[in-house]
Amino acid sequence: MGETGFWDRPSEARERIEKQKTARRQIDRWEQLRRTCSDLETMLEMAEELHDPEADAECQRLARGLDRDIYSFELTSFFQNELDSHDAVLSIHPGAGGTESQDWAEMLLRMYLRWAEENGFKTSLLDRQEGEEAGIKDATIEVQGEYAFGYLQSEAGVHRLVRISPFDASKRRHTSFASVFVLPQVGELTDVEIRDEDIRIDTFRASGAGGQHVNKTDSAVRITHIASGIVVQSQAERSQHRNRDFAMRILRARLYQYTLEQERKKLDHLEESKREIAFGSQIRSYVFHPYTLVKDHRTEWETSDVQAVMNGELNPFIDAWLRMRSRPIARGSRGGGRA
Repeated sequence: MGETGFWDRPSEARERIEKQKTARRQIDRWEQLRRTCSDLETMLEMAEELHDPEADAECQRLARGLDRDIYSFELTSFFQNELDSHDAVLSIHPGAGGTESQDWAEMLLRMYLRWAEENGFKTSLLDRQEGEEAGIKDATIEVQGEYAFGYLQSEAGVHRLVRISPFDASKRRHTSFASVFVLPQVGELTDVEIRDEDIRIDTFRASGAGGQHVNKTDSAVRITHIASGIVVQSQAERSQHRNRDFAMRILRARLYQYTLEQERKKLDHLEESKREIAFGSQIRSYVFHPYTLVKDHRTEWETSDVQAVMNGELNPFIDAWLRMRSRPIARGSRGGGRA
């Protein structure tokens, strides 16, 4: 940073600083793992000498924690894109199925919020539009934390639900669909420029849950990027200023994706997320009836513990996808997994 002319190209300088910070965090994590290994070795020696049950229990606790930390560190080695370390913007949209799919979209939203909470990520609700009878018409959240986009990009695509409908008096089995879109939160680290003359900003009264106050003022914000036709909105906050800030975050992320698609036709996994939200295009199926099964159709990973998955236990699916992506040559011969 001290070299002559480093700040002459601000965008490039910020990018280099971000890469340096990411590398430093990885080094710090590696050093912490080494210290923990050393501590565990010392504890094991003490436990052998003392024959103390409490020392044995502490060794087991330390070993379990070390195992989790090594597993997490190993996963970060599979991240291939410089944007993997960024925060993520995740949007959920119901597909074919009406009220059923809107309810399913809300179930997915809860699943991702639980996953984020369990894994130490911070979430912010950027937009949520309630369904007419149940569920949501769409929702957008920001997930903040190290490698949030790297982990969540595996979730982009169509998710299929099979269950006995709680909205069907005849208790028939229904199939519902919802799509998940995941974008990196690019912030100011890219060359995406949004000028005032490039956008149109409209305000309106927020609808849905949030109490009476949220509906008394034109606090909701809709931003249209004129050239690309991209439209984003936020109505999660009572403050128009905060909603505008949230909407601009979403717009910046979507414009970055749009630019990549126009210039490089984007990567296959982002193209696949644009498929029709209906049968045959799903990346994962969640079966509640007549048996219980969650199966990822890309990696063949599956588990019968549906409730655990709906409560945010997504790491085995994310792990399988990251490992599959890091070994493209072996995909054809890779066997499926089962939890």
